[in-house]
Amino acid sequence: MFYQIENEYLTAQINDMGAELHSLVRRADGHEYIWQGDPAVWYGQSPVLFPIIGRLLDDKYRYRGTEYTMQKHGFARKRLFDVVSCERNEAVFRLCSDEQTRQNYPFEFELYVRFELLGKTLRATHTVVNRTDGEMFFSIGGHPGFNCALGDKLEFDQPETLDTETIDDDSLRLPEKSPVLQNEKEIEITAHIFDRDALIFSRIRSRAVTLRRAAPSCDVRFTFGDVPYLGIWAKPGAPYVCIEPWCGVNDDRRERDDLSEKDAILRLPEGGIFDLVYTAEIL
Repeated sequence: MFYQIENEYLTAQINDMGAELHSLVRRADGHEYIWQGDPAVWYGQSPVLFPIIGRLLDDKYRYRGTEYTMQKHGFARKRLFDVVSCERNEAVFRLCSDEQTRQNYPFEFELYVRFELLGKTLRATHTVVNRTDGEMFFSIGGHPGFNCALGDKLEFDQPETLDTETIDDDSLRLPEKSPVLQNEKEIEITAHIFDRDALIFSRIRSRAVTLRRAAPSCDVRFTFGDVPYLGIWAKPGAPYVCIEPWCGVNDDRRERDDLSEKDAILRLPEGGIFDLVYTAEIL
C-alpha cells in the first residue's frame, strides 16, 4: 500500500512493502524524479538495504558457530513494514525482528525509516535500534533510483580522486580496483559506464553529489554525509541512476569465521541506536 506526504513544493509516495520510496513529484509541473520501476529492466525503485549490503560469499555467513543464509542486500526490502505514523509532510515505517528474521539473522532489532518533506528537500532517516542482549552486527544502506538520461552528469562538491571496487559475476569484490576520477568532479552517465556493475567508492571527500540533467530545471542535489562507501549504479543504458550511501559493502572471496569479521560491518552495543540519513534537494 502506498502512503502519501506533501508540502507546498513536493509530493512523495512510500510503499509499506520495504518502506520503499515510490515517487517524488514537483507539484508545480508534475515532474517525477524517482524511477518508476520496470520488471524488464529493474523492478526496484529505492530499496532499503539491511542487515547486509551487497552479496555474501555463497550467500552465507557464520555467527558464533552457526551458519545462516542471507539474500543479496538483506531481507528488509522484501518485508512489509508497520506504519507508525503518516502525517501531511512526514511518514514513519517500522520493521521489527520476529521469528522469520531470526531464521536468517539472530539479532533482536527495530528498524525505522522516516521520510520528511522540508521545503524542496526530501529527508530519509534510517534508524537501527539494537534490542539484543549484547552487541549487534549489521550493515545499512540506501538505494534510491533517480530518473535520468544518457549524457547527464553526477557532480561531486569537491574534486575527487576515486577508484572503484571491481566485482565478479557473483557480485563479490575482486582485489583489483579501477580508476574513475583523477582530481575531477564529474562522472558522465554513458551507455557502458555500468557494464561491470556498480561503481563503489570509498574515501570520498565530498558529502554530496548533484545529478545534473540536460533537461532544464530537473537537477537533484543528493547529500550522503560521512558514509564509508557510495555506490552508483544502473542497468547499462537504462534511464535512471541509483545513488547509494552504504554503511557496509559486498564480501570478497576470503572465508571468514564470524560475521563480526566482515569488512565494514557495523557494531552496535546493547540498546544502541544508529542513524543513516540522506537528503534529495530539488534544485
